[in-house]
Amino acid sequence: MDDDIFDSSLNLEEAHLKEGFNEGYKDGLDSGKEDGKQVGLKTGFEIGEELGFYKGCVDIWNSVIHVDPTQFSSRVQKGIKQMEELIEKYPVMEPENENVHEIMDGLRLKFKAVCASMGVKLEYNGYPKSSSDANEMGF
Repeated sequence: MDDDIFDSSLNLEEAHLKEGFNEGYKDGLDSGKEDGKQVGLKTGFEIGEELGFYKGCVDIWNSVIHVDPTQFSSRVQKGIKQMEELIEKYPVMEPENENVHEIMDGLRLKFKAVCASMGVKLEYNGYPKSSSDANEMGF
């Protein structure tokens, strides 16, 4: 009979330990999902903003080409076309696609090359990424 008393105490401790673990695991999973969602929203916004910047540049340059095709060299026009293709190729609806970094890096390089070929100093700055960047911008 004494064994039953100790067994139930050991089982009670084990049951509470298991219950506590399960509750902690569930809370951690919920918290992790929310944190992941917030990081995903922020990252998606930043990428979308950068893609929009490049798309805006391409649209303006294409408008210039439409009005005066001699305004830009064939090399610059080819670079603009390649930028447009990279923007269209970017898998916006597939964030886990392995090509996203490769495409974005290619787009950034092509943008720099086009700007250099035109002799303009234009760059994408985006929103400040840290407080030190905000201080540099005078915020």
